[in-house]
Amino acid sequence: MATLVGPEGEDWRVPVAELESRQAELARRLVEAGLPGALIQTPVDLYYYSGGRQNASMFIPADGESRLFVRRSLARAIHESGGTDSPHRVEAFGRMNSFSADIGCAPALQFGDLPHGFVSRFASALSTDSDVTSIVHAQRETKSAWELQMMADGAEVQLQMFEAVEAVGGEGVAEIELVAAAEAISRAAGFGGNVQMRRFPLQCDRGVIVAGRAGGIPSFFDSAVGGTGPHPMASMGSGFSKIKVNEPVLVDLVHVHRGYVVDATRMFVAGSLDPIWEARLEDMLAVKDTVVDVLDQGLDCSEAWLQGHALAVELGHGENLMGMAADQSRFLGHSVGLQLDESPVVAAGFDRPLEVGGTMAIEPKVVHKNGTIGSEDTWVQTEDGMEPITADGVIPWITEW
Repeated sequence: MATLVGPEGEDWRVPVAELESRQAELARRLVEAGLPGALIQTPVDLYYYSGGRQNASMFIPADGESRLFVRRSLARAIHESGGTDSPHRVEAFGRMNSFSADIGCAPALQFGDLPHGFVSRFASALSTDSDVTSIVHAQRETKSAWELQMMADGAEVQLQMFEAVEAVGGEGVAEIELVAAAEAISRAAGFGGNVQMRRFPLQCDRGVIVAGRAGGIPSFFDSAVGGTGPHPMASMGSGFSKIKVNEPVLVDLVHVHRGYVVDATRMFVAGSLDPIWEARLEDMLAVKDTVVDVLDQGLDCSEAWLQGHALAVELGHGENLMGMAADQSRFLGHSVGLQLDESPVVAAGFDRPLEVGGTMAIEPKVVHKNGTIGSEDTWVQTEDGMEPITADGVIPWITEW
């Protein structure tokens, strides 16, 4: 397993201390919920708790030793779990008819995240209907110092992605060419090729660069900006539209560093923007500041939505905020971590604050038929309030080619 290393030969496994802490915290939450244990089976959560995403099922008891049952690959799962330092036992997955006896209890399952046919088979074999989905989601909302460092490292790569877009962009360049330049930087830095999503259909194009009218085209994805995509099967994000002089080009880039998402948006233009677009951007920055301020005060995410939305309406953007009617999204920020669409969200119904250690992409945008404009950065809630993880003031809000 000596070849499983980072770009400079670094050991990119999740630290054993992280795995120990996560398993212990889940055990504590299981005790609190009166559950005997949990069976972790989604790829993202297997990575979170075991350090890898092999074909496996991980049993974490409320009391006792965690066990990782592996179908494939056992050797790799042992290495990714920390080898001889692993905080849990790693063993081959035996026969399904003896699995219940192997575990010794009826664990809670991830009913909310797994396909029905898959989870039903385990529910029947283990005689359980307890659901651990919300407990796992809640635990992952708060990021450790190590996780925040992964996101900070990702933000450094993301800066280089924006620099690549600036270097190759200009009049006549296709959106998809800009994405390719950003992707090259991200890939070389270790991006694995997938942005993990929690909500079905679990798809996202991480490089959404839209020029002019393409920015006003909606897609299946619940976001302000859809874009044409290259073809109907990939009907989101960048396509073959070419940049025209003086039109807004929105560059929304995601980088995933060792599993952790950072998300940011900046505006570009070949020439200069019309003052009306500049005014719209200033308004969105004001909405962003409002959302950040509400969260900074420790108020609920739903309150941040109410105040941010009210300001946007007051400024005349009610019909164009986060899309055009009837394709508007009803949020102004989404939590990020190992997945792009974590909780909580700056939206109605999220009547709780962003806790210390919570990480969120805040992204007010306005969409019109002839283009879209807005801002986005990834933030973390600290003991001292909200702080940016991504570019914030490092990259100008508008870059001219």
